[in-house]
Amino acid sequence: MNKPEIYIDGLNVFMRHFAANPAKSINGQLCGGIVGMLKNIQHLSERFSPRKIVVVWEGGGSVRRKSIDPNYKNGRRPVRLNRSELIGDIPDTVENRDFQLKTLIKILYKTPVTQIYVNDCEADDVIAYLVSAKKTDCQKIIVTSDKDYYQLIDENTKIWSPNKKVLIDSQYVMDKWKITSENFCLARCFTGDQSDGLKGVKGAGFKVMVKRFPELGVCNNLSINDIIIKSKQEIENGSKLKVFKEIIESEKTLLKNWKLMYLDSAMVSADQVKAINYQYDNKEERINKMELLKIMNQQGLNMFDIHTFFLTLKASTRI
Repeated sequence: MNKPEIYIDGLNVFMRHFAANPAKSINGQLCGGIVGMLKNIQHLSERFSPRKIVVVWEGGGSVRRKSIDPNYKNGRRPVRLNRSELIGDIPDTVENRDFQLKTLIKILYKTPVTQIYVNDCEADDVIAYLVSAKKTDCQKIIVTSDKDYYQLIDENTKIWSPNKKVLIDSQYVMDKWKITSENFCLARCFTGDQSDGLKGVKGAGFKVMVKRFPELGVCNNLSINDIIIKSKQEIENGSKLKVFKEIIESEKTLLKNWKLMYLDSAMVSADQVKAINYQYDNKEERINKMELLKIMNQQGLNMFDIHTFFLTLKASTRI
């Protein structure tokens, strides 16, 4: 049986639960991020029976991307919390978030889950490396709500969306956007990415791009230059559509967007690759059920069935 490997975008998934789940521990601490993510991992283990589960944490951002654009990701909006009835009970949301993250990491160290953290390296770059470098013949499932990862989808790589509760593959991308997964990053260079502060081309949304450049849904080796050349040809042939002119005038922005959006191994240094490989191959702490139970009791997380969680993961990841 070809059991898949699961790569979880740690902060992306954690923040989803932290924002949406107002659960409290027996000690009175908000713990929705911890409990929500543990339940998510257990569900993934039950659903896909993976051979390995890896949680990848953000390492402070990419120095190389910041050198390309110092404002990269500076405009991200604060997370909206689904806790209106609890606002009076949260003196410091950041402090609670950090407490939950620290506790979650300690818990996962005592389980069969592998964790990876690399300084100055974004989670998507680490996962892109894992997808390309580790067991290329086995199935991989990336867990995230971030569309940046769609460019990694192929016959061996799919994405589990914790929001949509659906497994996203090449056909899903084609059905929804009429664009191949290979061209998804290219299309986003034109549409822009507001969450990362990347400006796109005025009037070049997904629908417009697909309508004016149907090649995006057919050819897998398109480039920004191909789109610019066609835009010039359309104008030479008499087209008055503003989008073609906007594309031509935005060449520098488009090339910068590509450098920032494309998940390329060049964004990961040789030392970072060594760190990824070491953490992938060597768990920092041994699996220890007694220590795990001790942490859960100390933090008042007794409402979560850690026994079933532990046994589910142990059974799945045993090869």
